[in-house]
Amino acid sequence: MSVKFTILGSGSAGNCAYVETAEARILVDAGFSPLQIRKRLATLGKTPENLSAILVTHEHSDHIAGILGLADKFHIPVFCNRGTQDGTIWAFKTKWDSKKKPAFAGMDGTEHLKAKIDWRLFETGASFEIGDVGIETFSIPHDAQDPVGFVLRTAAGTIGFATDLGHVTKLVLQRIRAANVLVLESNHDVKMLQDCPRRSWALKQRILGRHGHISNVTAAEAVAQIMSADLRQLYLAHLSRECNTPALAEHIMAEQLHHLGAKHVQLQIAAQDVPCATLDL
Repeated sequence: MSVKFTILGSGSAGNCAYVETAEARILVDAGFSPLQIRKRLATLGKTPENLSAILVTHEHSDHIAGILGLADKFHIPVFCNRGTQDGTIWAFKTKWDSKKKPAFAGMDGTEHLKAKIDWRLFETGASFEIGDVGIETFSIPHDAQDPVGFVLRTAAGTIGFATDLGHVTKLVLQRIRAANVLVLESNHDVKMLQDCPRRSWALKQRILGRHGHISNVTAAEAVAQIMSADLRQLYLAHLSRECNTPALAEHIMAEQLHHLGAKHVQLQIAAQDVPCATLDL
């Protein structure tokens, strides 16, 4: 069986990707509602009942919104580090407390979440396996508890994930250089962000900071540093709706690929509202 890869959606309103091999069916993040994830999987002829695992990069809502509903109902293991587990539990507990929901079976919200989800904790930098997929983790600079990127090694190729990062570290470059398929953040155009009247000064500083999000230009510079004959497919992800456009992000990266002579790399923009076409590795 070939390895199939689909970005179900990517952006500030939700992030989720699906990887299927002969022995594993994995979600990378689950940042949409359980119903929305079910609908998007259904476009592939898949259902959440058959998922093997959910990998979580960090605890921000656009990466964890569907975790509780999926993991609890369908008994899907959730793989993350301790910081992300703590942040996820806190996020859901805060949501419950704000709705004044009662304790569950004599437990407070924290205990309930720890008990209801099959947490599989790893140390950042560790490697492990899910079925026939080898998974490597690495640290990402972002304003979360302990955010990570992933490299998934399959029989058909290697898939790298580096999104939600304020700058591109040497470690990130080292890890994603091995990818045949790379999902890379291209969040904003700096001028559009600076000029955006709907963003506060504090939010602009956060996004532009070293633990915020990278721009189109920074993403292009990163690709120049990791380019090799092995990179075949490049997805630009987590585009801002207000401070970027798909056409602009694509133009800047396409110019970089042309400058590098990287005719072998297929470029695609990951959309927020609809899944990308499934890639057969």
